[in-house]
Amino acid sequence: MRFNIFLSPTFIFIFFSFFLCSSPVISSSADTLTSSDSLSINQTLISAGRKFELGFFTREDKYYLGTWYKDIPQDGVIVWVANRDSPSHSSSCTLEIGNRSNLVILDAGSNVIWSSNQSTAANPVLQLLDSGNLVIREAGDTNPGNYLWQSFDNPTDTLIPGQKLGWNLKTGLDRFLTSWAGPEDPSTGNFSFKLDYHGDPEFYLWNGGQIIYRSGPWVGQRFSGVPEMKTGSSGFNFTFYTGPDEVFYTFELPPNDKVKSRLMVTFDGFLERWTWVPDTGEWTRYWYARKDQCDYYRTCGPYGVCNVSGLFVCQCPAGFEPKNSQAWQLRDGSDGCKRSTELNCDNDGFFKLENMKLPETETAFVDHRMDLDQCRDMCKNNCSCTAYANAQVVQKVGSGCVMWTDDLTDMRDYVEGGQDLYIRLAASDLGMCPLFFVFLLFSWFRNFKCLPFFPPRITYFN
Repeated sequence: MRFNIFLSPTFIFIFFSFFLCSSPVISSSADTLTSSDSLSINQTLISAGRKFELGFFTREDKYYLGTWYKDIPQDGVIVWVANRDSPSHSSSCTLEIGNRSNLVILDAGSNVIWSSNQSTAANPVLQLLDSGNLVIREAGDTNPGNYLWQSFDNPTDTLIPGQKLGWNLKTGLDRFLTSWAGPEDPSTGNFSFKLDYHGDPEFYLWNGGQIIYRSGPWVGQRFSGVPEMKTGSSGFNFTFYTGPDEVFYTFELPPNDKVKSRLMVTFDGFLERWTWVPDTGEWTRYWYARKDQCDYYRTCGPYGVCNVSGLFVCQCPAGFEPKNSQAWQLRDGSDGCKRSTELNCDNDGFFKLENMKLPETETAFVDHRMDLDQCRDMCKNNCSCTAYANAQVVQKVGSGCVMWTDDLTDMRDYVEGGQDLYIRLAASDLGMCPLFFVFLLFSWFRNFKCLPFFPPRITYFN
């Protein structure tokens, strides 16, 4: 016997409306979560333009909430993790908006294992944006300045376009990257990339409590220690902002561009920029640090200059000599260099080193309104001043002043891409520099004592 059942469109609409409304979970295509919804391990939020996806993922039988690229099929690159140090061991974990309007992850339905910990709201909504930012806001209020909480303020190991690294000086918020503990372990690792906003701000890569790499200060279009970095190169638009309320770095890509880029700190302690090129369908490592011995922090000690093209990477500039001659001959330049002649203040002059990564700037003086001549005069009249340089160089045109009063540390010499640094020398050393070069060259061949800079690089300023 055969039955023919006719279901009217009205009946179908009522039936499915009842089914969906009776379920506390959300549609897999939605980009928002309300206080009456929850997200389980088999569901995701997808941004409106289908750029990013938020959901639970597993590593080593543990459940984490994270964000990944939606428009790169089967990519597997996680750009943000919420509960990296509080994973769930239960497949029944859920994501909800708690009774205090904060975002919570519940383990086995009731135990809170992670919370976003922000202020309460009358009608909170969680939304995943096309930028990859996960935000909590008041329903109906899409003003970014009014977000109650956002994942961009709580980065893990990856920086994506539009996301800031650095400080909100009004609130004390420090946004920095921290590596995964291992290739399959999202928990907090040993390596972090942080901004020091004192003096002339610059980034440091840390291994626990030890600095292992320094970016150098921002010099207009790039960081001093990253000559490969150029605004506009391959579509990148890099920004470094310094103001009374904020100091941060961010980058953008052209709108509607299919090329993607991300900056990350790896579990084994490298800083890497990756780009996705649709034509190849692969991530390509565009740039990385630490890539050579001179990228390691303070390889050559105070006043030492690192140069990978030399027979020995550590060099002493003219007017200086190795502080520890025996260690220097054994290829250990960590003690750095010392002055050949003590300074006399009134009679001192300046010696120009070209293509340099600027020294550490934590205690440096910075004034973007001064020109280089004013900077030189200020340094000349300050007996404690050890060096000066332009604060910024854009299209080979310098501006501003940065001035050092401490020992010069963590310098390196580039074949191209660095900038001019003017170091203070005693008048007697400036006067003998051409002969001093010949002497040092002979000295190096004899006992590997010091590698001088080549004559075309020498310029003198009295």
